[in-house]
Amino acid sequence: MGETITTRAFKISDYEAALELWSRVEGIEIAEGDAKEEVKHFLIRNPNLSRVVEDDGKLIGVALCGEDGRRGYIYHLAVEPRYHQKGLARRLVSECVEGLRSRGLTRALILVADDNPGAQAFWERCGWEPVPGAKVMGMDL
Repeated sequence: MGETITTRAFKISDYEAALELWSRVEGIEIAEGDAKEEVKHFLIRNPNLSRVVEDDGKLIGVALCGEDGRRGYIYHLAVEPRYHQKGLARRLVSECVEGLRSRGLTRALILVADDNPGAQAFWERCGWEPVPGAKVMGMDL
């Protein structure tokens, strides 16, 4: 690990590095809504909520975070695999949660794939709980 690990707000100029990381990290599905223009719109609607972590200026972690005025959401949390077990994912989650709290929100949600027990265990260790009876549904617009 380099000398300088820092976190900051995600900027649209981080998109290519984030997309490259998301494509390599197990459990992240790049889908509709993840194109650069759509992420740009998301960031504009949710300023300073999404976060990145850098090591000496190189993006090594990212979390998209936003809210709809009622609930907060965290998407695409990813940390470069060689930086796992260093607390960086927890740090990103903590910063996202604090950003949501600062906007007056009292509840946040995440989506975790059924076939990703490692991610489920991570989120549970961070204090998140399954939502019983909920089933995610979607529709392409």
